[in-house]
Amino acid sequence: MFIDFVRIHVFAGKGGAGCISFRREKYVPKGGPNGGDGGRGGSVVLEVDRHVRTLLDCREQPRYRATPGRGGQGWNKTGKDGEDLVIRIPPGTVVHDAESGEVLADLTHPGDTFMAAKGGRGGRGNTHFATPTHQAPRRADPGEQGGQRELTLELKLIADVGLVGLPNAGKSTLLSRITRARPKIADYPFTTLEPNLGLVALDVSRTFMVADLPGLIEGASDGKGLGLRFLRHVERTRVLAFLVDAGTEDPRATLEMLEREIMTYGPALAEKPRVVVLSKADTLAPQDRAGWPAKVGLPQARLLSAHSGDGLRELLEDLWKHILAATQAETDSGEDGDDVG
Repeated sequence: MFIDFVRIHVFAGKGGAGCISFRREKYVPKGGPNGGDGGRGGSVVLEVDRHVRTLLDCREQPRYRATPGRGGQGWNKTGKDGEDLVIRIPPGTVVHDAESGEVLADLTHPGDTFMAAKGGRGGRGNTHFATPTHQAPRRADPGEQGGQRELTLELKLIADVGLVGLPNAGKSTLLSRITRARPKIADYPFTTLEPNLGLVALDVSRTFMVADLPGLIEGASDGKGLGLRFLRHVERTRVLAFLVDAGTEDPRATLEMLEREIMTYGPALAEKPRVVVLSKADTLAPQDRAGWPAKVGLPQARLLSAHSGDGLRELLEDLWKHILAATQAETDSGEDGDDVG
């Protein structure tokens, strides 16, 4: 199950209490205080793990509590620190404050961490309170309470290419042909109910990620269908590939509708490089295929048949060129883009 939005509550551990203790040793009068400090409470940390794909675990366990620190002991022994609690999350997770909506962290690379709640400091033992005039203090600090916070986690998939199109435009079929991904393929709308990722390997040194996003329909940006729920995953892609069924009644109108929905959701998406693909070319008569893009008003579109493989290699090479150009643009503008294999 693909889960990309959850709300969690995190509690850091309380610090251990300081100890009130006095040195009692034979033949040593007036030994003085020797109470140790309490241990630090455990913190709650979010850490990106490349093996985690969704936020399902966070939905199943929405409350996280780190262990408290142990109390101090005599002979100036400091209590044991509480263990930090590490929550594994997928790359591309955006952390928000649940109350204000403020973005606290955007964790995209494996190993990235965010301190969600800091453990409480351990209390001071009575050793700290001894003075020349008060040599036997019976005072120690209690441990501090650990921090707590309510967070929302939003997952935005990281892919180089996002496949966008109406239901049954051929996105899942294309993904299954160019990668080892095996999305559900069937002849009815909304067979794809969650995004699918696949790795394309043009050769040993040229690889890139492709995301097959659930089909958009008109009004998706207003919440219709499944589109709005998954349009957030388009934001991180470098290139958009618009798939339009070549045999549909008006391919140009379909493309304009898709572009309008993308623009309405996020104007910045309109600036992303894009490739237009007329899919399912095998449904056209052989004599119509050569001039079909120009005939339907999309002369720059690529005609593709995922079933037969016609136009497949040319499309992948074109996508690779756009990815390289987008990566270079990110580098020139100082943005921290993800490496392209």
